[in-house]
Amino acid sequence: MLRSLKVKDYMTRDPLSFSPQMEVLKAVHQLLTHHLSGAPVVDEAGKVVGFLSEKDCLKAALNATYYEEFGGQVSQFMSSPAITIDVESTLTDAAEMFVSKAHRCYPVMDDGRLVGQLSRHNTLAALERLW
Repeated sequence: MLRSLKVKDYMTRDPLSFSPQMEVLKAVHQLLTHHLSGAPVVDEAGKVVGFLSEKDCLKAALNATYYEEFGGQVSQFMSSPAITIDVESTLTDAAEMFVSKAHRCYPVMDDGRLVGQLSRHNTLAALERLW
């Protein structure tokens, strides 16, 4: 049953994203405001070039604590390359990725274009509906 469910039907559309040049403190604020654990980083051409997670933001906070250097650009702290999932993937594929990797969410791609984001929460909500 899970194999018939597609990522496109459970993802969050119009995901929050950051530019590599954005100030990391502003990105942290947006993650907190939107209650997200991370968001993709997209260049001027719309290509996903990285992912900024809560863990990456904690690195920025530690950097500020240790070196008394507050802030910096998202590109200094993001993880790259971003691990993504295809819009046509099944929720079984997504669940396997969530179990095998530490990531809490993935950018969803359609023909190289960012179209959404899928979180562990989205996936569990879909499973709950099945049960």
